[in-house]
Amino acid sequence: MKTEINPITGGANMARRSFLRYAGASAATLAVLGATSCKKDHKVIVDGSIDIGSGDIGILNYAYALEQLEAAFYLQVVANPYNGITATETAYLTDIRDHEVLHRDFFKAAIGGSAIQELTTDFSSINFSDRASVLGAAKLLEDTGVTAYDGAGYLIQDSGYLTIAGKIVSVEARHAALISNLLNSGSFAASDQVDANGLNKAASIAEVLAGANGFLKTKVSAVNYNYQP
Repeated sequence: MKTEINPITGGANMARRSFLRYAGASAATLAVLGATSCKKDHKVIVDGSIDIGSGDIGILNYAYALEQLEAAFYLQVVANPYNGITATETAYLTDIRDHEVLHRDFFKAAIGGSAIQELTTDFSSINFSDRASVLGAAKLLEDTGVTAYDGAGYLIQDSGYLTIAGKIVSVEARHAALISNLLNSGSFAASDQVDANGLNKAASIAEVLAGANGFLKTKVSAVNYNYQP
């Protein structure tokens, strides 16, 4: 029998460990990140979509939206494993799930009152019983996440934010390499993601949200970065 879960908050047995410890952030760092969290003007609804806002808070909300999406996906994957999943694959995907939930919760706490709302996902295009469908979607989400951080990093003004983003994208890149290798052994640094200079490819906010919104019922916009669904 399939397990019913809340795709946003996770299952009842989800370990609620300290996300600050796993993000490598101190209480002082959280204070830096939350310094502007009392501002409400960053959470804007545009034509039924949720806008990320502007400035550093806008970029943090952008990352928070993507982490919500990834966390919801892996919560579903682990709660309802695909046919023929191995013990090793279960362990890998469970670890990734835990990382994504911690990332999601970290951003929610750090952004505080300026955080966008919880998003409603739409995974109707994914067959969660089929390994190729699940891992293909995982690769798309992980590759998108890495290119998103790499593409938006230059917009971050505060060094504290940039440090946290760098720590999180490093973990996302590990996820992406692992998932790629599960699909095709030896493809952990394939040319679809790493260019001829040995650099990971990057994507703009508009490009990333155009793809991410395909998995969201609650659409996300970034009007200050030239994107509106």
